[in-house]
Amino acid sequence: MTIPMWCLVGGVVLPYIWAGASVPFRNAQLGGLDLAQPRLQAASLVEGGAGAWGAQMNQWEALTVFMAANVVAYVQGLDPTGYWATASVIWLVARVGHGICYIVGQAPLRVVAFLVSLAMSVWIVVAAALN
Repeated sequence: MTIPMWCLVGGVVLPYIWAGASVPFRNAQLGGLDLAQPRLQAASLVEGGAGAWGAQMNQWEALTVFMAANVVAYVQGLDPTGYWATASVIWLVARVGHGICYIVGQAPLRVVAFLVSLAMSVWIVVAAALN
């Protein structure tokens, strides 16, 4: 499997990591995990717990853009060992950083990480278009 595909796998796993990161906050803030209504419970989270939930939701959104960029690159026959691989690794690192910044409440850094990851998805599409 190529580096871009491994990064895609990492991107698919991240929302589940951020969901798991919300569990200690749910336990501490709300007395446990509500398996019957987890989304309603998430609305009650504050600080790090709300950040973990936000990171999960935002990761799903970012993943759709990254996935589309990867499909375009694949269809266009972009070399998976060149710019595509570099942009994919940067995207994954930025997404991990985004989630961490969300949980620890570092909004300015979180926005930078978001913009970097978005730029990498755009970079992949542009590289594919110019291929």
